[in-house]
Amino acid sequence: MLVLFQQRIDALIKKERARRERFYEEMTEQEKVEFINGEVVVHSPVKLEHNDASGNLYTLLKVFVQRHHLGFVGHEKILVTLTRNDYEPDVCFFRSEIADGFSPKQMKFPAPDFVAEVLSPSTEDIDRTVKFADYAAHGIREYWILDPATKTLEQYVSTGDEFELRLKSDNGTVASIAVAGFEIPIRALFDADENHRALGRLLTA
Repeated sequence: MLVLFQQRIDALIKKERARRERFYEEMTEQEKVEFINGEVVVHSPVKLEHNDASGNLYTLLKVFVQRHHLGFVGHEKILVTLTRNDYEPDVCFFRSEIADGFSPKQMKFPAPDFVAEVLSPSTEDIDRTVKFADYAAHGIREYWILDPATKTLEQYVSTGDEFELRLKSDNGTVASIAVAGFEIPIRALFDADENHRALGRLLTA
C-alpha cells in the first residue's frame, strides 16, 4: 500500500516538474507570471497606486544600495526560483556576496535577502499565505508588505524559518534589517512629495 502511495507521489512530482520546465520555456518578458504550487499564475495589469508604491520603494532602495555598493535591487520582473515555486516580487534586494555572481543574461535568481510585495485584491491572499511561508522557509531575512489602499507598511523579519511582525504603521520611519542603514519615512512609499524629499536626503547623505 505504501509503495503504491509513493508511486503516486513520484508521478505527481514528475508531472509538476515537467509543467515547471514548460513554464520556463513559454514565459515571456512581456508577462508577469509566477509558478505557484504546480500552477502558472498570470497577473493582470496593476492599478496606478500599486505601480506608484512599488516604484517609490524601488527608487529609494536602488539609490541607497548603489551609493553604498551593497548589492543589487530588482523590480517586478526578477524571477526568484525557490524549491518548488517561482515568484516575481515587486521589489527585492540581494547583498553583494550573492549579486556579484550574477551574469548579464541571468533569468532565474536565488532567494533574496529582502522582498517587498504591494497588495492588490487579486494577490493579497497569496502574498499573505503561500509567499509569506515560502519566503520565510527559504531564509529571506526581511519581508515588507505595502498596502496602497490604507498607505500602510508591514515589516516582517526572520526568526529562523518564520517571520515576526516588527512594525505596522502608516507614519513614522522604517529601518531595514537586511539593508543596513536604509531608513526612510513610511509616507515616502505612498506620497510623491515625501518620496522626492527622502530621495534628496539619500543622495546627499
